[in-house]
Amino acid sequence: MRVREVMTYGAIGVPETATLAETIETLLRSHVSALLVFDAEHALAGILSEGDLLRRAELGTETKRAHWLEFLLSGGRLAETYAHSHGRRASEVMTAKVVTIPEDADLSEAVDLMLKRNVKRLPVLRGDSVVGVISRSDLLKGLLASLPKAGAPHPDAEIKASIQADLDKLAWAPRASVRVEVAKGVVTFEGAITDERMRSGLKVIAENTPGVTAVHDRMSWIEPNSGFYVPSEEDDRS
Repeated sequence: MRVREVMTYGAIGVPETATLAETIETLLRSHVSALLVFDAEHALAGILSEGDLLRRAELGTETKRAHWLEFLLSGGRLAETYAHSHGRRASEVMTAKVVTIPEDADLSEAVDLMLKRNVKRLPVLRGDSVVGVISRSDLLKGLLASLPKAGAPHPDAEIKASIQADLDKLAWAPRASVRVEVAKGVVTFEGAITDERMRSGLKVIAENTPGVTAVHDRMSWIEPNSGFYVPSEEDDRS
């Protein structure tokens, strides 16, 4: 999947000369958590999010450091922090080092960047121009659209073959010790596993298979070193 398939086209922004009041009003009026900031040439200069406005002198929430620590920090670092918490223009408060991504990039690249840089959104570029934004909420919308939809019933043999195919290609799957049975869309796993975590993995395989209506776990757990045997919870209830 590509970034362009889930991103939000169009971007709400302010000029870097916008006052702090104008910037906050735009955030509140637009019901967004961040704005793009553009320079006089309409090029992307930075991004200003709600997080950039948390440490403010007016609120008494600016960063407070012990005097000995301030003595160790450079004057430039302290001046930068002061400007950020006291600035009155978008250019003084924004985050200037913006991480961007092309609209044709693979969606996994966007996720990697968000996690690596600890950001919630990325401006999306077409060439050198900003055409929109991809945010974590956009990813959730894309995920929702990609989830399997309930559809017409599938033959039991088709369901079983699909599950078996997934088991065959997953290295962790206990193919030799677990059997799969399907009856009227209901999947039953029988046999034995040597790691309790395999239960949830196998259940997810079945739940993601079109046509499955329910999943039963009849697998026993066997401790590989001692051979200690524990039946499934469903067997205990039966």
